[in-house]
Amino acid sequence: MTVGNRGKLFLVPTPIGNLEDITLRAVRILGEVDLVLCEDTRRSSILFGKYGIKTKRESYHEHNKYRRTPGILERLHDGAGIALITEAGTPGISDPGFYLTRAAIEEDIPVETLPGACAAIVALVNSGLPTDRFTFEGFLPAKKGRKKRLAELQEEVRTIIFYESPHRIKRTLSDLKEALGERRASWGREISKIHEDYQRGTLTELAAILDDKKPKGEFTLIVEGNKDSKK
Repeated sequence: MTVGNRGKLFLVPTPIGNLEDITLRAVRILGEVDLVLCEDTRRSSILFGKYGIKTKRESYHEHNKYRRTPGILERLHDGAGIALITEAGTPGISDPGFYLTRAAIEEDIPVETLPGACAAIVALVNSGLPTDRFTFEGFLPAKKGRKKRLAELQEEVRTIIFYESPHRIKRTLSDLKEALGERRASWGREISKIHEDYQRGTLTELAAILDDKKPKGEFTLIVEGNKDSKK
């Protein structure tokens, strides 16, 4: 697969839960390229098996991106068509896809991004909170810089989107309440999976839901912006 005398990098979203949440175009591209770079080759084998995709796969993730990128760029310059997929969702959102995309652009290599699944947008639309203006914060720092980041968000008027792991969600809800005050909020958990769960309420009410049970699954947390901000 070539573009002129060079290859192309394809950013291909994959399902965040239900394997049917993939486009026909994505299946076609994954089957046509010369190589698919995967954040998790074991997880991608399930998707590839379902759709009969035989393309060669290699790992590309946060821990090998610096070592692997030069060789990938060389293959693209030689005319290879290469697709990048993340563990789930759209490459470049809270994963190393940004690094490779930027490197390809700097090398004047064509990049084509396919539309598809993204947990942040699904959870935002489902929340019932304003969608006309929003900001994506991803994961809050676990330690260093956490208080500073929260302080910077106190006057944010837009709806705020966070990603959070199950073992930190209780702490994050508490820290948000302390830093931002009581706000309306919502979470989407295990989006598009068998145990998909959406909850809406205040930060206090969401925290209370977790009082008597151990959180499971990845959370996408949506928090109301500051309605009284003087910004």
